[in-house]
Amino acid sequence: MAQVPQTFFDALAVRTWCGLALGALGRAREEIDAINVYPVADGDTGTNMYLTVESAVAAVEAVFAGHETGLSAAGKPALADAARAMAHGALIGARGNSGTILAQLLRGMAKVLAADGETAHTDGRGLTLALRHAADSARQAVARPVEGTVLTVASASADAATGAEGDCAAVARAAYEGARAALAATPGQLAVLERAGVVDAGGRGLVAVLGALVETFTGEAPGADPWGAAAEKHARVERSQVRDDGGVSGARSGVGRAGGEGDGDREHGRGWAPGDGDREHDGRSVRDDERTPSRAPGAAGLHEGGERRGATALDDDGECADGASEEGGPAFEVIYLLEADDAAVARLRERLDALGDSLVVVGGDGLWNVHVHVDDAGAAVEAGVEAGRPYRIRITHFGLGDVHTTGAERPARERAQRAVVAVVPGEGLAGLYTEAGATTVLARPGEPPASGELVEAVRRAHAREVVLLPNDADLRHTAAVAAEQARAEGVRVALIPTRSAVQGIAALAVHEPDRRFDEDVVTMTSAAGATRYAEVVVAERQSWTMAGICQAGDVLGLIDGDVAVIGADVTVTAETVLDRMLAAGGELVTLVLGDEAPEFIADHLETRVRESYLAVDTVVYRGGRQGAVLLIGVE
Repeated sequence: MAQVPQTFFDALAVRTWCGLALGALGRAREEIDAINVYPVADGDTGTNMYLTVESAVAAVEAVFAGHETGLSAAGKPALADAARAMAHGALIGARGNSGTILAQLLRGMAKVLAADGETAHTDGRGLTLALRHAADSARQAVARPVEGTVLTVASASADAATGAEGDCAAVARAAYEGARAALAATPGQLAVLERAGVVDAGGRGLVAVLGALVETFTGEAPGADPWGAAAEKHARVERSQVRDDGGVSGARSGVGRAGGEGDGDREHGRGWAPGDGDREHDGRSVRDDERTPSRAPGAAGLHEGGERRGATALDDDGECADGASEEGGPAFEVIYLLEADDAAVARLRERLDALGDSLVVVGGDGLWNVHVHVDDAGAAVEAGVEAGRPYRIRITHFGLGDVHTTGAERPARERAQRAVVAVVPGEGLAGLYTEAGATTVLARPGEPPASGELVEAVRRAHAREVVLLPNDADLRHTAAVAAEQARAEGVRVALIPTRSAVQGIAALAVHEPDRRFDEDVVTMTSAAGATRYAEVVVAERQSWTMAGICQAGDVLGLIDGDVAVIGADVTVTAETVLDRMLAAGGELVTLVLGDEAPEFIADHLETRVRESYLAVDTVVYRGGRQGAVLLIGVE
């Protein structure tokens, strides 16, 4: 069905564009991955750009959902709100260097689109200015730009848009055609592309995004790419030849591997130049175990809350944002967010520059993203502590035999027969699930994981068979997409539609890896389905519910996803909810306490169960920052 064209660039156009761009990148992802030959043929540029836009889509949809379900008189968000959400979503979900540059392009556009917060829409002239600022800000953010890359394509699209006259459709079409022409010329600008017979992968992704912009304003997608299929074929042949020679994929380029994404910083320069608040961090968090502070640039109030200080995640699959040689390079990649003032950050740059290389410090307005490669990871973190408050710390070891440091493939480890992958809402539950043998994906309140994060968790599990537990009704579609992608990679995946972490606990309790896969899945599904679930939360705003109108600050008791109780006290509301659940019977009560749960609520509820319900056991866990004050399960 043809897309209904948008006349002006307003909030709805932002939403439409993001959705169409996600679809375009989804269709082109494998092709883009296949032609990723410079500087290293990692084959992930298309995937990284897709995941970046997927995060932008989620953020924009959250803004629209807030207006549709709230009591605001406005029927839809302002252009500024949608544009900022798009930019921020792309930022926090950016993957790899091309994804980061795409996020920077979207942020550059948002700076223009959101300049006047009261404007409902902009016209062709405004779109032209936004494209120009996007290209310029992306180029300025790279210390050593290289032509023949996505930066070249972005600049060409902005140049073409500047020469166009007319409405948004005319400007978008001109930008798209300019980008296509520049993309076709990239093999003549980079020898490695010419030898492989392909165009730049990052630039190809940008053309797909601009094609979606054309469809947004015309209602029709641009014609089929005349060179994409041939480029993909050349890339596959080239990869096959390299593998036959016994070398690594990047050997033919003559460029050493510094890590991660093949469209990386050797393509675009050694790193991001120090910048102002318009420049954002490299956003490559895959399993970020914290929530983005609400005062992050462009947050628009979407991602609020605290974070665990000093939390670290050691990973083997990190991507580098640098142009350093792999021989004799630093052993660690260190990334963290930092709350600090400008003067402290200036001193931090000098300190980290002396410690290592591939230094990237971007951000502003008190929030920064720090990225560096060092031999002494502790010293890099300590430097951040001296500068301000680092958090969401991530350290990747480029270990012996790792492709990051030696250019050789790591020996493949044996796959496990079966694994469980689960989405969990808090650090405490993550620890519980991990102890039970599951691979976990941490879900931050208001910031659900994207399908790419679930796919990566399946890959980390490294098993032939995987049971996937989304533990959230809203994640069922996301989990289904991830399951399909994992199946396409040869993994047998069963999705059990758990709606709460307590249902996941019940399923995990009966998991038996030695059983036949189908029998195990049926048993786990049955256990989850037999578990009623509830949660106690505090209302953030006035709203209509099935139990009546609640006010901000009211305590809500939700049973099986619906508000059943509205109260003023957490303990009293929890007791009421528990009584209603046990009225239908039960043998085991599971309580998962959030950080904000009252001190004696667990003792009170345990006593209530023991004194009022015969032969019902109670088990208590601490979930940490899980969003809900209390989770309840009754089996």
